[in-house]
Amino acid sequence: MTPDLTSLTRRSLLALAGAGLAAASFPARLSAQSGKILIIASNQDIPNFDPHTASGYSAAFLLRNVYDPLVRVSGNPPEAVPGLAESWQVSEDGTEYTFNLNPEATFHSGNKVTADDVVYSFTRAAGLAKGNSWMIRDIVDPGRIEAVDEGTVKFTLAMPFAAFLAVLPWQFIVEKAAVEANLGEDQGQTWLMTNVAGSGPFTVARYEPGTLYQLARAENAWQPGGGNLDGVIWQLLRETATQRLALQRGEVHIAVDLTSEDMDALEGAPGVVRIIEPEYRTFSIKMNTESGPLSDINLRKAVSYAVNYEALVEAAGYAELMVGPLPNGILGHNPDLDVPRQDLEKAKEYLAQSEHPDGGITLRMVHVTGLEQQRRFSLIMLDSLKALNIDLEIQPMAWPDMVAASASPETFPDFFPVYQTANYGDPDNIAFAAYHSASNGNWQNAVYSSPEVDALIEEGRTTIDPDARVEIYRRFQEAVVADAPDVFGVLEMRKLAMREAVENYNFTPVASNAIYCWPLSLN
Repeated sequence: MTPDLTSLTRRSLLALAGAGLAAASFPARLSAQSGKILIIASNQDIPNFDPHTASGYSAAFLLRNVYDPLVRVSGNPPEAVPGLAESWQVSEDGTEYTFNLNPEATFHSGNKVTADDVVYSFTRAAGLAKGNSWMIRDIVDPGRIEAVDEGTVKFTLAMPFAAFLAVLPWQFIVEKAAVEANLGEDQGQTWLMTNVAGSGPFTVARYEPGTLYQLARAENAWQPGGGNLDGVIWQLLRETATQRLALQRGEVHIAVDLTSEDMDALEGAPGVVRIIEPEYRTFSIKMNTESGPLSDINLRKAVSYAVNYEALVEAAGYAELMVGPLPNGILGHNPDLDVPRQDLEKAKEYLAQSEHPDGGITLRMVHVTGLEQQRRFSLIMLDSLKALNIDLEIQPMAWPDMVAASASPETFPDFFPVYQTANYGDPDNIAFAAYHSASNGNWQNAVYSSPEVDALIEEGRTTIDPDARVEIYRRFQEAVVADAPDVFGVLEMRKLAMREAVENYNFTPVASNAIYCWPLSLN
């Protein structure tokens, strides 16, 4: 049964009006009769419910709570733990993985999860080639996935892949019968945009795009280790200050988009717990390398040397500067890599070699509506480009619209800011998603393409020996920096805050803003 939401008091509405959200639909504290409902404040809408096409941290939140993968990720440092698979075996050469499904696993329909559902899900994901399928592209061949029996599935990989277990938490299993009953003409994509065919601990109870998404505890939730939650609400609050104020008032339990200033303001706040932890989370500003003025490499290099990097890191607060495309500290990262830092003389030298030697152009940068940090970074870019006589149009956009703009070079803006949080702690994660041409058309890497870089990424992800991988990723970093596809920005600490009432939370440094809610309780 879906719990009812109480309405805001007049006093609370006036407070929200002062924060610029008088018209927001916003749940107040839920009464005891409503059950244990965890409310998470986010500024990012959920694009759709299809586990094989949706992407972004908001989609990751929904998918990891309403669907199950074969294995999940847990702990710090992160490791693979049982999901639908209660155990698994790996061959010595790292190419064969056999998973034994938990016999208790059932879909929301009540039907048992079988090896056929697993084979179907991976085949569908590979065929659609969207969402998280990039993680297993050219590694998992659907024709070499075998349902050994009802509860056993065997993968024979096309080549060794050291990070295979690490990517599986983002490959979700759908109920074959439910999807096939609603295939339509697009492999069920239209149906799964707003319907769920999963086995996860929660189901979608209701949704109001742009406002909130409400999950309810599945009646037949089979997963062990659950908390006392009856449901979860993903509440859209565009302004981070509004998230912070709502958290302080006890109107939400967790806020996931807070700025450094918000975290400072919450220090010592009664009933609030701050979480400030390092993770492999890059922030870069991607440039349109295929269409428009920035397809000129000399202009891209001019921009790269004009940026006020110190202003970027100061605006980020709890952060440090990126040194190239890989996050600091990950396997293969080169801390001595020669990367651009502000040097206006060198910037003007590259500008003089470009197709716009005197500047005199206007470029466009988009950012997520309400995300204050990205707005500040945009203003720093505006100020930095003035030295090159280049103007910058800054356009706030809703996240789904930004995703849509990534579909082609013609619709992609000149500058596109991207936070990329590693889903697995391996250089392949950032390298493949952010720089391999197979990702073109997706927000992680809409347009950048380089045969040399592609080859290095493919070599790195299929090499098992760690020392050999370090050398491969050294060459990868040098090649990417030479192409200047991005402004390499900052590595931010993950900043979350929650009410003391939230129990059993444990930080994991991958996709930590896409909260996995099943273990949590409210006291």
